[in-house]
Amino acid sequence: MSPKEIKYTPRNLKDLLTEMKDTSELMVDLAYSAMVYHDEDIAEEVLRLEAKMNTLDYHMKISAMLSTRRVEEAEEMSGVLQVARASENISNAAGDIAKVVLNEMGIPTELKMALREAEETIIRATVSEDSELNGRTLEDIELDTETGMWIIAIRRNDEWIYDPNHDTRIRSDDVLFARGHDEGVIYFMELVTNHKYVPRDIPHERFLIDLEKAVDVIVEMKNLGELSVGLAYSALLFDNEDIAHEVKALEVESNAMQNELQHWVLETAKHIPDVNQLRGLLHLASSSESISDAAYTIADTVLRDIELHPIITIAVRQSDEVITKLMVNSCSPIVAKTFGQLKLETETGVHIMAVKRGERWVYRPNKRTTVQSGDILIARGSRTGEDALFEMCACPFEGEDDS
Repeated sequence: MSPKEIKYTPRNLKDLLTEMKDTSELMVDLAYSAMVYHDEDIAEEVLRLEAKMNTLDYHMKISAMLSTRRVEEAEEMSGVLQVARASENISNAAGDIAKVVLNEMGIPTELKMALREAEETIIRATVSEDSELNGRTLEDIELDTETGMWIIAIRRNDEWIYDPNHDTRIRSDDVLFARGHDEGVIYFMELVTNHKYVPRDIPHERFLIDLEKAVDVIVEMKNLGELSVGLAYSALLFDNEDIAHEVKALEVESNAMQNELQHWVLETAKHIPDVNQLRGLLHLASSSESISDAAYTIADTVLRDIELHPIITIAVRQSDEVITKLMVNSCSPIVAKTFGQLKLETETGVHIMAVKRGERWVYRPNKRTTVQSGDILIARGSRTGEDALFEMCACPFEGEDDS
């Protein structure tokens, strides 16, 4: 069957770039959801979105060529096309993850369980009839600030709602797929089901030598890939070479981890009768490495000092998930508190990717990291979460009771 012909229609470059960014990131979330829950419907949706990304990439290239007349304009547009290419590469990697499900490649239960406990976990829950979510819109609920979880898809009977918006109304028996941080899982599950949440202990049979090590490598590569993409867009938004260099270092680390996993698979293959059980691990490692590579492609526009077109920063700010930079003043109530005490993910729905402290950067701050006066926080999340973060970090008004 011949490829479907794509007809060019005029599109705004900024809108195209924003849609490519949002679609590629949604695809990654859906792809991991499909794998964790072995859901072929979601995997098929990822491939449909991959075809959509090809169309968006086509329109982006044509629009970029039509918008330039001088060499200076072409130089600026090269950065736009580089960022668009990176989004396309991220979507291709998501498509490869979806194919792990569709092609029935071997994925150990241990890995599926570990991915649910990754830095950004994926959870599924059915809305009960007596849940306070029943009949309300996502705008009314503000799940991101209430639980730190973000709804990425809803299954309603035999229909799917992907990337729901604020007007989407939740119904009883809806199956919600959400991503966020593990601290928000209990709040989310109890809010959706209206029952006390008790994590299920799923029995499984361990059949591979040193499987825990391989699982740890895959989960860490997933975490590094997602962190790299967030930091890469931060480097773009704030034109920051320090962050861009960190993205480059993370790509090198991810590549080393991929090599380590490949070595483990080759060593393990001789001990098991069906090597097909290992194919999924290799594909996941390759896809995660591709995401890190794409993040470096984004950061490279900063490192190579490419003149950035203004639409890049506008597109990043107008995407579904915004990136924020905030300086902590000495009077802020969060000073001297640890991130574990603050629970920013569940209180505001945003994730702190990095902290700049003087001339030093702290990436992936943990629960024990203490906030200091003068810290610069780099975070990502929803717009309502951004507002909640600013409010939480704001200095109290003069004369306001601090108690």
